[in-house]
Amino acid sequence: MKKAVALFLMALPVLPAGAYAATSGTAVGANLAIEMHKVTTDGIGEPMGEMRVLEHSDGVLFEPDLEGLEPGLHGFHLHQNGSCGPEKKNGKVTPGGAAGGHFDPQSKGAHNGPYQAGHLGDLPALYVAEDGTATHEVLAPRLRFEQVAGHALMIHQGPDNYSDNPEALGGGGPRVACGVIRPD
Repeated sequence: MKKAVALFLMALPVLPAGAYAATSGTAVGANLAIEMHKVTTDGIGEPMGEMRVLEHSDGVLFEPDLEGLEPGLHGFHLHQNGSCGPEKKNGKVTPGGAAGGHFDPQSKGAHNGPYQAGHLGDLPALYVAEDGTATHEVLAPRLRFEQVAGHALMIHQGPDNYSDNPEALGGGGPRVACGVIRPD
């Protein structure tokens, strides 16, 4: 885990300047509060807190107020469907599987991360502190606020490498928390 954080920190200098400080721009209007819950093979589990989703001058800003997650970096995605329920496929039940794949309105089919020309569902990593809380803002510069309603926000067990190599779907592992973005 410390190795994953160290690798992430070493990669920071290659990220675009706007990736560092979500608050360099300004919140410009609309915002929603999303209840986030654990997801299990039995369905939607206990609440883990809230994720505020705000329209921002530089994209969409996600403000987590979450607890009960494992410390470290987590894959964080906007998914195609507005459901957090489990899905049975080929005899296997996937927690949060009803959310479908990553949001990809342009049918790019590529996991290139939040700053490249892949699908729009790849969001910057969600950081969880040693006490299991997540409070650090995440800015998605390629998303627009009007695109997020009706979709699920998903947190994965581990970090995402924004590629299908060496592991499929970014290697973030199982889905552990989810919330549906419903319009006001």
